[in-house]
Amino acid sequence: MSGVSRTELESAVSEHDGTIRITCRVQPRASREALAGMVGDALKVALTAPPVEGKANAALCLFLARKLHCSRSAVSIVSGTTARNKIVEIQGLSRSAVLELLAER
Repeated sequence: MSGVSRTELESAVSEHDGTIRITCRVQPRASREALAGMVGDALKVALTAPPVEGKANAALCLFLARKLHCSRSAVSIVSGTTARNKIVEIQGLSRSAVLELLAER
């Protein structure tokens, strides 16, 4: 799975009322967890968890918390809990920090 450049990420990461929002497209039941490129203006995230009983949502929040070196409680899904396209909110980080950390290989 390919990495994502900072320039590509610009369209998926935005600031909203002092928090950062990331537009994600989730691919559940993948063989491994990774950032898998861009789908339109959304960051594609491959997750091993199945899309049942909120498992993929929990896995997405945990994956992003680890990737962004922040606590799990700083990451929440604000839109799309039952859809593949989700908006995830990150608290306590700047947009530039999020872009930098997501672009790391």
